[in-house]
Amino acid sequence: MSNRNNWENKQSARERLRAERERQAKKERTRRQFTVGGAIVGILAIAGGIGYAATQLGDSGASKKSTSSAWEAAAKKTLVKPANTAGDNGTEVVIGSKDAKHTLEVYQDMRCPICSVFEQNVGGQVEKDIKDGKFKAQYHIGTFLDRNPQIAGTGSKNALSALGAALNVSPEAFQAYNKALYAKANHPDETKDDYSKDDVLLKVAQQVPALKGNADFEKNVKDHTFDKWALQMSDEFDSHKDVTGTPTVKLDGKKLSVDTPNGKGVPMTPDQFTSAVDAQLK
Repeated sequence: MSNRNNWENKQSARERLRAERERQAKKERTRRQFTVGGAIVGILAIAGGIGYAATQLGDSGASKKSTSSAWEAAAKKTLVKPANTAGDNGTEVVIGSKDAKHTLEVYQDMRCPICSVFEQNVGGQVEKDIKDGKFKAQYHIGTFLDRNPQIAGTGSKNALSALGAALNVSPEAFQAYNKALYAKANHPDETKDDYSKDDVLLKVAQQVPALKGNADFEKNVKDHTFDKWALQMSDEFDSHKDVTGTPTVKLDGKKLSVDTPNGKGVPMTPDQFTSAVDAQLK
């Protein structure tokens, strides 16, 4: 589970050691670049190195500033809500029959690796139960992994905005695109901010028949039509203080869980999920 409050503290010692080794190796490579044999050659190498470093820092800083400023600007824009949403800010995303007596709430972050596993393993069962009218599903999608200092980025927000473009096409397109984004072949490691790139999101969308070659969908992704909506969705997610990580699944307001070696956990197989749902519905 990706913990939105203590995610950083759950980094393994191995990961920290690897990061430190990479930092030291990079430092050593940089040092070697500045110590090319010969005084004149060394001076030229240093000058070139400084120029290269300044360029790299300038490019990186500009890119980061541009990304940050784009989302700051989005927060000030007029809200555009995707079709097939409800609520004042369009943050009620419900898939399935309105007549379904029960509601399954799914809390996720598009960069969350365990959400990806949950969708791969249990997503098909959730979809079947929605079609059968067992429950309707309401999606709460956060962007807390973008704010984690270890992996800070914009991929969660950008993927959420693209999901809004899919929802604008149809609820079925939303479901299919959500599934595709979480697919093992597509979902990046959470330390990689691949979903911050529009071309990556559009490439994944070609696997969804309703989105493949869909000019309106593509335009909305490129124009970032639903960025403000994505920020509203993120705020709505954050308002649920009892949700401390993703994925979290609730049925009629009560968390679904199964026994695990470490205590209680989210159902991660279709059988576990069905058993947990049926037990709660009795």
